[in-house]
Amino acid sequence: MEETISLRELMETLRKRMQFILMITLTAVIVSGGVSFFLLTPVYQSSTQLLVNQSKSDQPAYNIGEIQTNLQLINTYNVIMKSPAILERVISDLDLDITATQLNEKLTVASEKDSQVINLSVQDTDPKKAAAIANKTAEVFQEEIVKIMNVNNVSVLAKAEVGEDTSPIKPKPLLNIAIAMVVGLMAGVGIAFLLEFLDNTIKTEQEVEKLLGLPVLGSITRIKDQEEKAKSRAQQRRSRLRGERVGS
Repeated sequence: MEETISLRELMETLRKRMQFILMITLTAVIVSGGVSFFLLTPVYQSSTQLLVNQSKSDQPAYNIGEIQTNLQLINTYNVIMKSPAILERVISDLDLDITATQLNEKLTVASEKDSQVINLSVQDTDPKKAAAIANKTAEVFQEEIVKIMNVNNVSVLAKAEVGEDTSPIKPKPLLNIAIAMVVGLMAGVGIAFLLEFLDNTIKTEQEVEKLLGLPVLGSITRIKDQEEKAKSRAQQRRSRLRGERVGS
């Protein structure tokens, strides 16, 4: 026999398991907030921009062939900027206690499509250190590219600076808490429906009628309830007898 679940039954399941769902959601929010505020270390980002263009040329200012050449070189420059030849000198000049591989993981080099501008971003737990690494990397690259490629077509557009109210790019506690709330709510609802699906016990007369397709003619009360009622009546009788004896 095919079973169907009505909207009323779904709402009844949610109502019955509401405390469980709220407990799961609240736990997820508390854990996410605790991890975001107290366990994760804030990470700051500082960026600098470099322009790939001939600084000195007797040709017109807007030479299409020269621009196309510079655009083709940008991908090569992106790789060279993160190469050990550049990073090891940055580590040496700034006296960093990290390897070239670790420094490489802090750097992000990207350029917009059909743009001669290269964006160099550095992430670190210290905002001043991130800015120093970004500026030093741009400086070293500008000097070394002349020796490596025998060209002098890189200039710094904007240096990395540390503002007074610098905020970390991660973690984002409020966003993490919001995500945890949604995930916790979905998990709570899912587990609630799973528990309801796995619970095959019969609790009400309506469930008996639905399962067997027959009307319920009678029901048996719980013996424990009858015993409690009997004890209550006996206590009432004893109270009356004491009252009558005192009155006499």
